[in-house]
Amino acid sequence: MKPRVSILAALLLVSVCAKAQDVNVEVLQRDLDHPWSLAFLPDNKSILITLRDGELKRWTPGEGLSAPIIGVPKVWAKGQGGLLDVVLAPDFAQSRRVWLSFSEAGKDGKAGTAVGYGRLSEDAKRLENFTVVFRQSPKLSTGNHFGGRMVFDGKGYLYIALGENNQRPTAQDLDKHQGKLIRLTDQGAVPGDNPFVNQPGAKPEIWAYGIRNPQGIAMNPWSGALWLNEHGPRGGDEINIPERGKNYGWPIATWGVNYSGLAIPEAKGGKVAGTEQPIFYWQHSPAISGMAFYNADTFPQWKNKLFIGALKDKNVIAMTVNGDRVNEDGRLMTSHKQRIRDVRVGPDGYLYVLTDESDGQLLKVSPKR
Repeated sequence: MKPRVSILAALLLVSVCAKAQDVNVEVLQRDLDHPWSLAFLPDNKSILITLRDGELKRWTPGEGLSAPIIGVPKVWAKGQGGLLDVVLAPDFAQSRRVWLSFSEAGKDGKAGTAVGYGRLSEDAKRLENFTVVFRQSPKLSTGNHFGGRMVFDGKGYLYIALGENNQRPTAQDLDKHQGKLIRLTDQGAVPGDNPFVNQPGAKPEIWAYGIRNPQGIAMNPWSGALWLNEHGPRGGDEINIPERGKNYGWPIATWGVNYSGLAIPEAKGGKVAGTEQPIFYWQHSPAISGMAFYNADTFPQWKNKLFIGALKDKNVIAMTVNGDRVNEDGRLMTSHKQRIRDVRVGPDGYLYVLTDESDGQLLKVSPKR
């Protein structure tokens, strides 16, 4: 795959197109301690919210935030670790399954990402019979690069994006889960057609590899393809469309450098034979986070947009989608000046945003008319 955006083009896009766009921002909830993810319950009113320290709560209009929901697994809440993503099972109306990703302690003081599900009680106060179906192996993190974003593809499969635990070379090792995109059935089993399922020494759950620290994942509603974004080191934040069995380069192919300004030791350049190029990358990292495609009818001016949160830049990046190409065309919430952790499109067509602060907020965002 040829790179779709050169360094020069990326710089021009950022300098010319990253203008502020006016939006209405309504604060729905304050006092959230580092919220990480949200999911809309099918009553079209309530929202489940994960807090990184290990709490799952429900927010309801007029009632506010619930007490912590009982039955959430114990999490390893250190550094970037804790309770991470929350998604509803495709058959939630029947099963009431809520899926969680979280960092889980190992025996040697290190941790890895785990995924499981429990049944949300009818009164939404408990997660019953929580069952872990996946554990990252080996556990190598001392507090960094857990990944943890999940998405169901609508075809019976669950994808889980895993960071490389800040252990760069592991992203290329097929005998480890670090730096991989994982594919399971929607019941948590390993599909028989995964690319490495019959390869000796390879982890059968792996779908794609060579990933650094993924922070956003979503299904493109127009193409049906899975899109994934990830943090680069210093520069090189990427958007990829990960395909079966392919290598997305980290750390041998990267457009970034170390935080010190020195080259990544394993890197052989931005383009390396046998690895895939991102469809878009930023030379100067916004520290991208959760992302959502806009396919609602509520605000026609947002049609065919992709919205991505930015932690370091403290705004929401608006991008125009044209097939498998994207162009950055503006920044939302530039005056809010808070780290953006998650971005979702609600059933009402509004944009819902979580800010990653000790006094984090749940925000409802719409364009100014």
